[in-house]
Amino acid sequence: MTADEAVAFGRELAASVRPGAVVALVGDLGAGKTHVTKGLVAGLGYAGEVTSPTFTLVHEFTGPTMTWPVFHFDFYRLRSAGEALGLGWDDYLEAGGVCVVEWADLFPELLPPETVWWRLVVLAEGGRRVERLEPGDVVGGETVAGPAL
Repeated sequence: MTADEAVAFGRELAASVRPGAVVALVGDLGAGKTHVTKGLVAGLGYAGEVTSPTFTLVHEFTGPTMTWPVFHFDFYRLRSAGEALGLGWDDYLEAGGVCVVEWADLFPELLPPETVWWRLVVLAEGGRRVERLEPGDVVGGETVAGPAL
């Protein structure tokens, strides 16, 4: 999967999300998590630039052209689940938008059971692969649970 294919995958994913959905993205640095998010946000009608919230921790994408708002989180720099809660995590979950979480495996206990999990894998030959994680898979020491979107 190339970067363009990751964006295209995100656009496809956008067609299946609904308000209140949580999409968890896991994978190493450079695996394509932000590219998937770019596609998802664009697929919901946002025409602006989408970047990783690595330092701001959360980006909000809203506007008159958006199907639903998207709240894009990056847990990479957080030291504890309490820091995510301090950002208003619970409020975002109830805000009627779609939450996309990069590095969700760092604090899987914060994600609701209906979260849909995706792992992006960098392949030795240079490409990438995306895998749907199923209930019962273990991520970050926690068992993944939840139905499909």
